[in-house]
Amino acid sequence: MSLLSIQNLTVEYPGRKSTFTAARDVTLSVERGEILGLVGESGAGKSTIGTAIMGLLDRPGRVAEGLISLDGQDVTSIQDLRGGRVSMIFQDPLTSLNPLYTIEKQLVETIRTHRRMSKTEASLEAVTLLNSVGIDNAETRIHQYPHQFSGGMRQRVVIALALCSNPDLIIADEPTTALDVSVQAQILDLIRALAAEHEVGVILVTHDMGVISQTADRVAVMYHGELVETGPTKDIIHAPKHAYTQSLIAAVPRGDLKLDRFPRVSYAEEGTVAMAEFNLSSHWLGKQRDETPAPSSEALVSVKGLGIRFPTVNAILPRNRRYIQAVQDVSFDIMPGEVLGLVGESGSGKSTVARMLAGIHKPDTGTIYINGQDLSQVRSRKEKQAMRRQIQMIFQDPYSSLNPRMRVDDIVAEPIHHNRLVLNKGEISAIVADLLEVVGLGAVAGSKFPHEFSGGQRQRISIARALATRPRFLICDEPTSALDVSIQAQILNLLKDLREALDLSVLFISHDLPVVRQMCDRVAVMRHGKICELSETEQLFDQPEDDYTKELIRLMPTL
Repeated sequence: MSLLSIQNLTVEYPGRKSTFTAARDVTLSVERGEILGLVGESGAGKSTIGTAIMGLLDRPGRVAEGLISLDGQDVTSIQDLRGGRVSMIFQDPLTSLNPLYTIEKQLVETIRTHRRMSKTEASLEAVTLLNSVGIDNAETRIHQYPHQFSGGMRQRVVIALALCSNPDLIIADEPTTALDVSVQAQILDLIRALAAEHEVGVILVTHDMGVISQTADRVAVMYHGELVETGPTKDIIHAPKHAYTQSLIAAVPRGDLKLDRFPRVSYAEEGTVAMAEFNLSSHWLGKQRDETPAPSSEALVSVKGLGIRFPTVNAILPRNRRYIQAVQDVSFDIMPGEVLGLVGESGSGKSTVARMLAGIHKPDTGTIYINGQDLSQVRSRKEKQAMRRQIQMIFQDPYSSLNPRMRVDDIVAEPIHHNRLVLNKGEISAIVADLLEVVGLGAVAGSKFPHEFSGGQRQRISIARALATRPRFLICDEPTSALDVSIQAQILNLLKDLREALDLSVLFISHDLPVVRQMCDRVAVMRHGKICELSETEQLFDQPEDDYTKELIRLMPTL
């Protein structure tokens, strides 16, 4: 008898005019100690299956048909078992933890809810759980708050929370999406150990086929709410039968060699999720920029000895203050039209470097030159505004970086208004329509709000907004880590086209090493706030010199 059995499950969301079917006639099973990978595009129904098992469907969502059973017991309405025999690990650990409570309070509360223990016994069990998920010095760290942990450590705490009730089944919904490759490997090792040592069944929901190939025993592929293929991982990866599965695997970025273009999920694009192709027809982007471009033999961006520290303990007396050195003695150049990759584990200083380049943080030491001009010597407001127009940033989460109350045309027009590049409203509207055409959305998208778009389309809006000031330098901070493989391919191909057409210089920050290999001309590897290796991309991947770089490449998920 299977630990979990799902028979002909259909999940519906009734509306005033029609009913949306999120999952249709899905049949699955999970054995004890087995890891089942559940893959598919955004909107395929993966998370719907997980929330239906947990009884967490948002109203008016409902299980219209089918049966969910645990050890043969009908648990279609599973609220009584939620958090007990069935636990869930969510994608974003920070939103899964209460920022006002210590880790100890949250763990002890969960343990005592599901198991008969005194507060002292629960505290000891909480320390044991933290040790079991690989958190060093657990006796001390258990008294800290979530914000005092890195992303990977917070995810370990969430896994410890999921283990508090000694569950039989764990549903892991994108547990490693935002994690660096080294931390990701540790989390996946932990999940594998749980399945093997405690015979816990695991449903691993993810869009990362590399993670699936190295972790799952079996794979179930979903498309538009339906289960299109299921089987052993080796068979699905190496001999997929369904056209969608074949297309999905073909779109996974190669880690072993560099290609000119990212393969696209052609099967999906035959449907309604297709996005328009890049087309640089914009008169706005084609205009000569105000500033004189740097000669091609000189670096557009030059960083010399950059350093910054942040206070960990504030005090009136300087001798009592404590600091952490976030970045130390970082130097690199980015040539016109070049893409420099920046990789490293969580907390290595990658995003801090990006924020200093964008002017968000002021460095304590070192100098930043843009087009030969020292940023620290720019004094007047007019000069600062002109300099900032040349530098734009694309963030990891497009939804949180877009104002949900503004229409898309106002979002894209905002930088033009702010920098007073054009004052005529009619001309601004034409420019915005032009930019939306450039990123493949079309002018009609301007009348909509961000929530009306998919993740990949929202990222295109962010790119259009970044291009509105006609920048020379783009900072891309994990621009595709939360996107499905097909949408990722479209966004990265768009960035490649824009870079070539506009001669953009790009700092590309990512923890996805196959993507870095495809996108970047050179790569800098950061660790503990310093650059430990910087070389041409192919040389770094084929012949890494630093031991840390070798370890990162060794841990890179592959098919």
